[in-house]
Amino acid sequence: MPDTAFKTATLGLGGNLGDPVKSMALALRALDEREDCRVSAVSRLYRTPPWGKTDQSFFFNSCACVETTLAPEALLDVCLEIERGMKRERIERWGPRTLDIDILTYADISQDAPHLALPHPRMTDRGFVLMPLADFAADMIVDGKSVREWLARADIAGIEVADQSPNWWRRS
Repeated sequence: MPDTAFKTATLGLGGNLGDPVKSMALALRALDEREDCRVSAVSRLYRTPPWGKTDQSFFFNSCACVETTLAPEALLDVCLEIERGMKRERIERWGPRTLDIDILTYADISQDAPHLALPHPRMTDRGFVLMPLADFAADMIVDGKSVREWLARADIAGIEVADQSPNWWRRS
């Protein structure tokens, strides 16, 4: 009998092409409408400078907590399918995109698999991930430190709140 208990995963969402806020909202709604997923928390919406490849438009970023019965790799497949539905093209690493959904954490799983490393290997270096994640999971431990502790060390220059409401994604 498969384990159908809900597990907690955290996701990072972002984009800077087209209407990224609408794309992220549609992605969160698509996850929340599934029987095997439910969105239990969403951060405020942030406007963030590009990271890695800096000669591009600012991004919008958010994080979400999802309760799911999907295994980590199956959740990744669902997220990638949602990205494809939003016309995401993987042309250039850290380049512009309509939508990016990263699995940041999944329960207490730590793995370094080819297609899915958990926790996300660069999340503790990225202010644009840590700032929204701290909105609902500041005390969550990642790699031995709380999100709050990682955030205190992160570069958050230029990151600003674009929408104070954690319900931004529910608006039409």
